Amino acid sequence: MNGDTKFARAIERFDTANADDPNPETIDGVDQPKELVYARRMTSTLARFAPHASDVVRLAARSQHIRRWTVPRADFPAGRDGYRRWRTHLYGLHADTASAILRDVGYDESTVSRVASLLRKERLKLDPDMQLLEDVACLVFLEHYLPDFAPKHDDEKLVGVLRKTWRKMSPAGREAALMLPLTSSLRALVERALV
Repeated sequence: MNGDTKFARAIERFDTANADDPNPETIDGVDQPKELVYARRMTSTLARFAPHASDVVRLAARSQHIRRWTVPRADFPAGRDGYRRWRTHLYGLHADTASAILRDVGYDESTVSRVASLLRKERLKLDPDMQLLEDVACLVFLEHYLPDFAPKHDDEKLVGVLRKTWRKMSPAGREAALMLPLTSSLRALVERALV
């Protein structure tokens, strides 16, 4: 099986796994599985931001939240420590789920291990592929999820979240973020976070 066929089969299997998400997101009046929408947004944003990204990064982007809904946040303690434990557990779930699919469609262990490492968020700020994936995740958050997130929180909380997001991004990611079509109120919050 050639690389293009393996890649296409992997994407199809990732999408099939995420199509089981019972949580809907409405896009253009049509309910779609939330994590399938997220995966497609990651792919689309990566294609715009880094059109020559490697297949490893493209595979990691598409499977970043694979089957996320199967581990509810409520299964972990409240607070920052519980949140971190939940996120770390999810990183392992995503890596293990994607690895099984990649092996099943014929990828070698080197590729499987590399994608899994990216999904576990290893070597952030040290690994260019990991930084690229993080930039894309931040851009997806800012463009697609910040507008719904913002009204649920006060400005101080939002500025804190935006500062943390900004610190995760590379200079190229930050430049792309400043070009996003944000509303004037969201842009003002971003500008406050950058002070």
